[in-house]
Amino acid sequence: MPPVKDVAPSSLLWARKWKGLMKALIDSKYLGNFVSRTTRGSRVVVVSNREPCLHERTAGGIEMIRPASGLVTALEPIVRATHGIWVAHGSGSADRYVTDEKGRITVTPEDPQYTLRRVWMTKKEENGYYYSISNRALWPLCHIAYTRPFFSRDDWEIYKIVNRRFCEAILDEVRGEPAVVFIQDYHLALLPRMLRNERPDLKLVHFWHIPWPNREAFRIFPWGEELLDGLLGNDILGFHIQYHCNNFMGTVDRGIEAMVDYEHFRIHRGGHPTYIRAFPISVDFRQIGRDAGSPKVAENRQRFIRELGEEVLQTKLYVGVDRLDYTKGIAERIQGFDIMLKRHPELVGKATLLQLAAPSRTHLEEYRAVSDEIDQRVDEINWHHQTDGWTPIRFLRAHHDYYSVLAAYGMADVLMVTSLHDGMNLVAKEFISARTDDDGILLLSRYTGASRELPDALLVNPFDVDEVADAMHDAFHMTEKERKGRMRRLRRKVRRNTIFDWGLKIFEELETVLPVEEQA
Repeated sequence: MPPVKDVAPSSLLWARKWKGLMKALIDSKYLGNFVSRTTRGSRVVVVSNREPCLHERTAGGIEMIRPASGLVTALEPIVRATHGIWVAHGSGSADRYVTDEKGRITVTPEDPQYTLRRVWMTKKEENGYYYSISNRALWPLCHIAYTRPFFSRDDWEIYKIVNRRFCEAILDEVRGEPAVVFIQDYHLALLPRMLRNERPDLKLVHFWHIPWPNREAFRIFPWGEELLDGLLGNDILGFHIQYHCNNFMGTVDRGIEAMVDYEHFRIHRGGHPTYIRAFPISVDFRQIGRDAGSPKVAENRQRFIRELGEEVLQTKLYVGVDRLDYTKGIAERIQGFDIMLKRHPELVGKATLLQLAAPSRTHLEEYRAVSDEIDQRVDEINWHHQTDGWTPIRFLRAHHDYYSVLAAYGMADVLMVTSLHDGMNLVAKEFISARTDDDGILLLSRYTGASRELPDALLVNPFDVDEVADAMHDAFHMTEKERKGRMRRLRRKVRRNTIFDWGLKIFEELETVLPVEEQA
């Protein structure tokens, strides 16, 4: 990265760096201490579909891979700090070969911090639970990106079977001991009720990482009452923003028999209260900042330069980092870039769009269709605008690891997040955290949870590709003073609400809503 201009004297600069390092250590330690106090010696179990690391067969044997995942980025500091258990689907090709007879492995074996308990599925179960109900039914239903949901009764039965398998794994891990179970996302909507029925004493917290739709949209879900009843087995159900909390309250109020208390934002079902709360998720701001300056990131930057050519760095670089998903607005940003070049031909050869696109859910027709559409648009735009020494869009279809993504953030003049609908979008906060040079521009969809916290981004309606094009043009001409002023304010926002703050707020709320007799 280029050196920062107008820096403080070296002694003051080192003092600031040392203070930042100590604050990060205090955050992690304080979170662990606070959770231990809040849970009164209970075990802490994190549950998700996606595992924080997977093992794959390679030519050299078995390799452990840490996926570049916002979910893992958000949760791993919590389970590390509490030396807890993470229960997840074992999806790696070599996952079974490195675990014990119950699917357990210590992460990591050379530096034990927590236990990963893997849950196994057949291909049929994975297809019904994950690809069908989770990602062809609940995902489009909740995102309202105008892709029609698909419902299958047979797959719903499989979804229930897999949720039951997670329940059994958790009960086996806690072995009758007190425990706080922190459940993640829409894959496990039935799990809370299953756990509540088996162990009423467990403390259950569920965070829903995607939007919650309005009640009119949700009412088409064929098994709505069963799903809502599952979620109301929780003590706390969290969403990213208050709007999604409001939508959930309204859905329950009009959808099933329950007492909905708008004054305290809680719902009583079967005599048990579930508190509905907003917890805007974040990232490990300081760790990302440190990693952004690491040798691995420098190596990946050089690899990108070799792959793309030195001339790319002579242009204004617009970067997107996404899964290939119809909710991410990739086609819309590409179209906006095309419109900008057509309206401003003086920018031909002076701007490049670099898209890192991770293949996702390729088994599903909807995802293959969006991939084909994007390929066609990229080919058309490149054919129309390219010159002998310049290609307007560089599309890198691959799974890029954490350090590659950080390298792309550091190279970006403009980072584009144009999601049609997103619960939060941690890419935006990762980019801000990585820009320790206080430079770079964030172009951000209004329909992300992140937009509520980051008003100094260039906010756009991604459905309005003309507005996207105008924002891209504004970014091209933004002065250094304005760029750095915006980025400094964005960094202050993210620094004040890190992943540690997110975790603390959730466990503080759990402590608040515990019955008085249990706090004694």
